[in-house]
Parts: sequence; structure tokens; C-alpha cells
Amino acid sequence: MSIEPDFLDELARLERSLRHRTDSRRQGEQRSANVGEGLTFSDYRRYTPGDDVRLIDWRVYARTDEHFIKQYEAERDLTVHVLLDSSASMGFGTERANKFEFGARVGLAFAYFAVVGHDSFRFSTIGTDAERLDRGRSTRGELLRLLGALNGTNPADRTAFFDALAAYARTIRSRSLVVVVSDFLDSPDAIEDGIAALGDSEVLLVHLVAPEERDPDVTGDAVFEDPETGSTQRAYFAGSTAESYRERLTEHVDDVAARARRLRAEHVVVDTGADFFDAFADIWAAREARRATVAGDIRRV
Repeated sequence: MSIEPDFLDELARLERSLRHRTDSRRQGEQRSANVGEGLTFSDYRRYTPGDDVRLIDWRVYARTDEHFIKQYEAERDLTVHVLLDSSASMGFGTERANKFEFGARVGLAFAYFAVVGHDSFRFSTIGTDAERLDRGRSTRGELLRLLGALNGTNPADRTAFFDALAAYARTIRSRSLVVVVSDFLDSPDAIEDGIAALGDSEVLLVHLVAPEERDPDVTGDAVFEDPETGSTQRAYFAGSTAESYRERLTEHVDDVAARARRLRAEHVVVDTGADFFDAFADIWAAREARRATVAGDIRRV
């Protein structure tokens, strides 16, 4: 695997693009100056000379012909925990469609956005347990070191979601976003138990599926090998067998999504054959949309 250092420069351009897009959509109601940095609306008060005119709510002015500004309270610092599946199945896929490389890019992007937003990040790989890779320094220099560590990581062994996530959950001490990046090739029960073990943290599941998984380039008699157990199975892959395989894959993805919803976790499916920056923009948009929905529900209460 080889992610070049200039990937971080590309992330800087992506962050600016997403921030501009968010600014345009919210028309001055951006929650902060940076993507990922949070401010929570508190109340209105009358405008007085010297106040920041950008905080004036022009919709209120249109209704009342008076100037009111919005007051905000800073949210508590957020810690972004990235948990990247490093099991053998994540080594599947070619070039940039490789699941582990794509997942590493997703994890680095979330860590980068945390740094830009003045939040903290923690980065670990997960298999049968969790192995922390960062040194507790949420800086660009640490991102460069982390990039090198990921380039030297080879997916191996298997994933035990409950064991890994339950063990990691015991290390969480503050308001957190936990981003789990994986192909989720474990039993849905184990995945659900692992999510539940994360408790009250905000949880985002980034579910990676390689193009070759959706539509294997195989026809006729073939031997399939489980990369995590080494077991093999011979099958004639065509017609009804191929269709049954695709249906089972879809059912598994849908099952993981349903269990995530039940536990109030966000679940996003990502095709690793897609352009990375387009895919990450979609992931970020999905999270922002959910946060807006949750905020709206809270205001209605």
C-alpha cells in the first residue's frame, strides 16, 4: 500500500471545498468557521454597535424590522476515534479499490478534519483487539507519521467486532465520534453487540464494498478462499449461484444497516471503486444531514 504525503494537501483542498459548500447551504448559519468545529445556538439578543454583523439574523429582521444577533455556546471538545479494520479480508481489491487502502484514506480524512477543527483524534486498527497507532498528538506532523504507519500495515488475521470494540470502548473518556471503517464481514450479532458496547458515543459505520465483491469476475467452476480462515470451497459460479451470492451480500449489508439504525448509529455504504474525494464528500454530507436532523429534533422538544 502506498499513500503519498501529498494526500494531506489534497485533503486540505477537499476541506475548503466542503466548508464553502456548507457555508453556501447554510447561508450564514454555519455552526463554526471550520468543518468539524462546533458551536451550538443558544439564544437571540438585540444587536448593539460593535457586534459582529455576520451574526445578525436577517430572517428575523425581515419579520420584525429589528436587528437581532444569534448567540452561541461552544460545544465541548470532540475526540474523533478512527477504528480501521485490518483483518485479512480488507486486503481484497485492486489498486485504489483495495479496501484497506481506501479505508486508510477515509480514516486519515477524518483525522485531518479533526485537526483542522481544533478537535483531537485517536487512530487504531482493529482485528481480534484494538491496536492504537497515534501518539496522542493531534497535529499535521502526527498525520504524516500515521500515514507512514498505515503504509507499513498489511491486513491479516480476522476481525472479532465485539471483542475489539468492547475493549476499545473502555478507553473512551470524553465526548466522542467513533468512526468504524470496515467491510463488516462478521456475524451481524457480533457487529450489533460491538456497536452497543460503544455506549453513548456518536457512531458512524463506513461500510466498504469492493466492486469485485459486488460483481465477481468469475464464471464457471472456481475455488473460493476465505482470506481470514484459509478455508476453501469449490462452486460453479454462474446463473442462479451468482444471483444467490449477490442477494446474500445485499441482505448482509442491509442487516448491518438495520442494526445500526436500531442503535442510533449512522451507516454509510461506500464503493471502493468510486473516486475517493467524491465518496468522502458523500460520507461527510450524510453525517452533516444526520446532525442537522438530530438538532432539529432537539429544538422541537
